[in-house]
Amino acid sequence: MEGLILFVMVLTLLFLGVPIAVSLGLSSIIVIAFFSNDSMSSVALQLFTASQNYTLLAIPFFILASSFMSTGGVAKRIIRFAIATVGHFRGGLAMASVLACMMFAALSGSSPATVVAIGSIAIAGMRQVGYTKDFAAGIIANAGTLGILIPPSIVMVVYAAATDVSVGRMFLAGVMPGIVAGLMLMIAIYVMARIKNLPSGEWQGIAEFVAGGKDAGWGLFLIVIIIGGIYGGVFTPTEAAAVSAIYAGGVALFIYRDMGPLKDIKWVSDDAPLKTRVGFMASVYAVSFYFVWLILSFFIMRETPFASRALFGLAPVAIILFGYPYKKGLANPLAFLASLGVWRRNLGLIAVKFFPALIHDDTRKVLIDSSKTIVMLMFIIVNALLFAHVLTSERIPQHITEWMVGVGFNWFTFLIAVNLLLLLGGQFMEPSGLLLIVAPVVFPIGMALGVDPIHLGIIMVVNMEIGMITPPIGLNLFVTSGITGMSLVQVVKAALPFVAVLFVFLIIVTYVPALSTWLPYALMGPEIVGHR
Repeated sequence: MEGLILFVMVLTLLFLGVPIAVSLGLSSIIVIAFFSNDSMSSVALQLFTASQNYTLLAIPFFILASSFMSTGGVAKRIIRFAIATVGHFRGGLAMASVLACMMFAALSGSSPATVVAIGSIAIAGMRQVGYTKDFAAGIIANAGTLGILIPPSIVMVVYAAATDVSVGRMFLAGVMPGIVAGLMLMIAIYVMARIKNLPSGEWQGIAEFVAGGKDAGWGLFLIVIIIGGIYGGVFTPTEAAAVSAIYAGGVALFIYRDMGPLKDIKWVSDDAPLKTRVGFMASVYAVSFYFVWLILSFFIMRETPFASRALFGLAPVAIILFGYPYKKGLANPLAFLASLGVWRRNLGLIAVKFFPALIHDDTRKVLIDSSKTIVMLMFIIVNALLFAHVLTSERIPQHITEWMVGVGFNWFTFLIAVNLLLLLGGQFMEPSGLLLIVAPVVFPIGMALGVDPIHLGIIMVVNMEIGMITPPIGLNLFVTSGITGMSLVQVVKAALPFVAVLFVFLIIVTYVPALSTWLPYALMGPEIVGHR
């Protein structure tokens, strides 16, 4: 009876337009106060416990990293690299947009951020070469949903916090499904491009591919830091989030210099001699390689002492440092010495502008915007955890489990029911809030029916993806409408053909568990519920 009252109150408040966080928290408090044997002191205890949740601490840091990456010029560089990779195929610019969304998703963990960062550039580019606005908008709206599937993912952190499964395993579980979803969208684009005779770009050569990769490399290296660091045992997912926020801020402010007091100040001036330019690039490549080597060698040569790994990496560094000038036509292996002045000037600028950069208007704007998102999301999460506490204390999931087993549900039919429930709920609710309501209910049922907890998590995340592009509350639809100037109805019609692709993908993810579980099991072993 208490469970029925709880759900009726939540749904009533939601349909009356009450914010989701208030609906969850108020309903939970009323049920505890008037209908439950639980004490009101449990409310304070749950709020305190939620504030001490170490896993949830990752969310603010990932949001901050996403804000820095979205504000800086990372998106432009990623799009350039994506075009150099697949832009020469029929419909190549559209396929490059999907690939760019996949790469940016691995930096941001947010679907709306991916749509804004990539869509604001890619849609205009597609329109210039002859794509219709509807086609371009439909692609970005759907490809942007990969922001919550490809790790790191804020929604995965929320699921992990709600069910007490490993964030690291969830991140690894999203890699293969994210790649498959992106490939399915690109194949659909290629087929439609052949039918509609859409334009293809020219192959720009290996040189442009390498140049694009180098240009985007500082941003994309964040993927290695997060996934490699977690898997390699260097830090926890929460620590990885903190590192990613600091790294993203450093790249945007001091490396790419797309914001802050050093904005548009080039590392090497246009009138610098060729010897200085070549020497500087040689030193950059050598230092970058050595930095990457020290990190990656930790994972592949963990038993080797650090001193040995550091010395071993000096050989290729010397080859790069002395060989690059010859590659560029300079018969001077010591050309890197000419770049010392460039390094001195830039490092001096960074030292002088470091603290001003922290309080610069651009930095303050990023911090304020991300803080608004953080406060909103954490308020929803805290109230949803209180809701989950009421469900648990009243044994509502156990009662539902007993009923479903009694009427003959098995894992196959259970997953159908979960998909239908989430697809319906996703049309009306924000992903994190819906996940926190549904996960505490369906998770114990899934465990009782033998469903893998990581597999169930990926199924729920994919459902959240589809919910973000289905009306009336599909967040990606509103964001796409905002950056294109199209009406919501137009965006819905434009996104519809590609939503069908994601539905097929949902069926594959649901009934091919190995797609989600193979990588985390291979690298970290099976998930043990209740342990991280």
